[in-house]
Amino acid sequence: MMKRLVAVAAACVAIAALGVLAFSEPGASPDGVRLSRQVDGSMVLADRSSDAPVLDLYEDFDCPVCKDLHARVDATIRRLAMEGKVKVVFHTVTIFQDEPMRSNSVRAAAAARCVPEESWLTFRDELYAMQPAPHGVASGFTVEDLASAARQAGADVDQCVTSQSYAKDHLEQTAKAGLEGTPTVLLDGQMLGQEAFDPAALERVITQGDGVVV
Repeated sequence: MMKRLVAVAAACVAIAALGVLAFSEPGASPDGVRLSRQVDGSMVLADRSSDAPVLDLYEDFDCPVCKDLHARVDATIRRLAMEGKVKVVFHTVTIFQDEPMRSNSVRAAAAARCVPEESWLTFRDELYAMQPAPHGVASGFTVEDLASAARQAGADVDQCVTSQSYAKDHLEQTAKAGLEGTPTVLLDGQMLGQEAFDPAALERVITQGDGVVV
């Protein structure tokens, strides 16, 4: 199992250094911790009034290693965000150039842009649960299945999902990110390594600043 993950990681793990997203609405938030969508499509789970560190997560919904990362540490990341200990920025990108992975990724990402904030995290869980497999071979994330998953997440956005109206903008934002692999995890602009996959290690890095790779 580990050898398989390492092999996939060679294709998916990022090698580009990226900057931290500048929040578009600085200052105190009367709502406390909440999820909000930015103009570039990224999703921020944070208390904007806090001075917590910023965790940027770049993910491709068709990337198996992103799915593994999600399974391992998503609960930890979300808990720390709700406790006000970290500001999480979810960046959805399409990293694959070959088919069917590229089209799979674009369809899922465009659909995610349709889903309102209150349903987005649940929809993200649905996407990873239905990720096409085997990777590199299976075509999936049909617009019909994506619309059904959105409804299961509590969002009735069939027309937006099936029209793929956000696909072009998603690809433009991906190009601006300039990365070469996913998942990419940054803490205050510094890229994390294997500690990003370990819940306890990731929590220590976020809360104590230990072990950040510079």
